[in-house]
Amino acid sequence: MSIVLPETHKVVRLHPADLSIHVETIPTPKIEHPDDAIVKIKLAGLCGSDLHGYRGHEKINNAIVTGHEFIGEVVALGSSYSPNATNRPPLYSTLAIGDKIVSPFTSSCAECHFCRIGFTSRCAHQLLFGSEGLPGGQAQYVRVPRAGGTLFVVEYASDRLSSQETPNNLLSEISDPSLLLLSDILPTGVFAALQALQHPNILPIIRGERFPLASVGGLVQPNDGVSGGEGVEGSLRTLLKDSLWPGMQEEDRVLSIAVIGLGPVGVCAIVALLDILSGLSMRFRLFAVDTVEARRTKMAAVYEALPPTARGACEFILGSPEDTQVSVQEVTGGVGCNAVLEIVGNNAALTLAYDLLRPFGVLVSAGVHQAPPVPFTGRALYNKNIAAVFGRCPVRTVFPLAADLLRRRQDVFGGVGAGAALGDVEAGGAAGVAGVERVVSMEDAPEAYAKFAKGEWGKVAFDPWR
Repeated sequence: MSIVLPETHKVVRLHPADLSIHVETIPTPKIEHPDDAIVKIKLAGLCGSDLHGYRGHEKINNAIVTGHEFIGEVVALGSSYSPNATNRPPLYSTLAIGDKIVSPFTSSCAECHFCRIGFTSRCAHQLLFGSEGLPGGQAQYVRVPRAGGTLFVVEYASDRLSSQETPNNLLSEISDPSLLLLSDILPTGVFAALQALQHPNILPIIRGERFPLASVGGLVQPNDGVSGGEGVEGSLRTLLKDSLWPGMQEEDRVLSIAVIGLGPVGVCAIVALLDILSGLSMRFRLFAVDTVEARRTKMAAVYEALPPTARGACEFILGSPEDTQVSVQEVTGGVGCNAVLEIVGNNAALTLAYDLLRPFGVLVSAGVHQAPPVPFTGRALYNKNIAAVFGRCPVRTVFPLAADLLRRRQDVFGGVGAGAALGDVEAGGAAGVAGVERVVSMEDAPEAYAKFAKGEWGKVAFDPWR
């Protein structure tokens, strides 16, 4: 199933010999496996992770088609796709030519152990777009392996499915630059926020119950209901309660979190934290940290663009690493942060994160790290009871939460540029301040990589047909 595709297409390629970016013409991808889909790219993103190879921090042996963020239209499907497909993920029976999709930055099968429990970024068959193993999306066309377990449909090509069967139809009116955030940066920001806020070391502050009472519900099966303190959870609570132990005071329930790195993912993480914590009606402090003043200024604009209801009872503190070390000590009375989200991916950021954390703090590292060993020892982690969580976001699993946040926060994610209204690049206003800064032609890729790497440009999207 396909439409007629051209023999060749344009792509952005990184040549590792001299770390240069080129726009080239190569053969158009074709179906190689029955589970494949070919997608015609509408927009492709330039991400901070793309810079690791560009800067020579990753070992790449051969020229690669770059990019792992893209949205587009399905133009070819392998033989696995049929309305009669059975015992496969649902998309194998519903995906059709013309469907508009968003793709995560890795492929996933939705059939292995890791996918079934939600860890799609470590699928047994996963491949990373924009690597030597799989050509990326900074191109006019891309091949998506195991597309039935990978893609997220945002708009169906026909009315073949009723509105009850299309929970994603609320995204059909969202602009393409805004939708592009779902490929990586917004789900990754949401994932980092969840990794911190759901941790057993953080739940006592959120729930107002000491450890381990606050997380005892996690030891109860979903069908073990609690009624009037009865059941499994009630029994565990009875065992864990200590009437002689002092209760938590008001000051114990003020949550302090730092986010290191205010690039696109860091901004998304802060918006996600604000969204969750404002809904919990609790006091909290957010320390937003970056070495670059321009990024701090942009983060301040994002925060100011949010309505008061989306900020909640937040004390928001922007600063450089040096300033933040002082302010954390002053504001927390020398105790430190409950959690730090490290979004940079280098040892300087990890060292700062460790220094900012209090005992029993949670370090969530969403930055992509390279070969150097981490800058602290097991003894250092042990001495502060630090919980360290590293790793890649399972984007396909987090899609529903991220899509809902994107839809509700169009006030900051909605357009293009630091002041573009939804769908209108030239208009003024706040929408878009947290999203794509500019849409450029693929011919501008060498300049875009250079300026993005220097911090002169923010989030960039490539239009391969411009």
